[in-house]
Amino acid sequence: MHIMSLKKVGNHLFHGDAQRFEEIAHFVGMHFGKSIKRIADVGGGQGMLARMLKKKFNFEVDVIDPRGYTMVGVNSRKEEYKADMATFYDLIIGLHPDNALREVVESAKMRPILVLPCCNFWDKDKTLGRDALLKEIEDYFDKEHIIYERVIFGFKGPKNIGLITTQNIQ
Repeated sequence: MHIMSLKKVGNHLFHGDAQRFEEIAHFVGMHFGKSIKRIADVGGGQGMLARMLKKKFNFEVDVIDPRGYTMVGVNSRKEEYKADMATFYDLIIGLHPDNALREVVESAKMRPILVLPCCNFWDKDKTLGRDALLKEIEDYFDKEHIIYERVIFGFKGPKNIGLITTQNIQ
């Protein structure tokens, strides 16, 4: 039997390094400041990142996750994320977005995104580890002429590398 380690933030349990929520929220707040208002937190689970973005930086955040089990007080949409939803938001965040990975990445054609891929939901026909997965997404951005930057976050990895886009240069 495999037992997953859970970390506690307040009264809530999370898989992985619980510091990721605080660090991503701080990065978004410092990087974007008041230039954005509405954020989609795709695959955001319980909504801890959304809660921190709202509480610390006063962003309007919707968790878009078909599982629909957000904490009380967190705005949520219980549905699958599609790239055409991006135009409603100023920033799309995919912190380990699972099945929504491709849709989050394709949103970069319309809006800035911050994506930290966790699993290969990019290409079911290829076995892609973390580095190969990041390279595939970067190749996609290059092909689409989307400006991006690789960011390594300080929380525990190996899923602590993200890609942030700014704008499409076409």
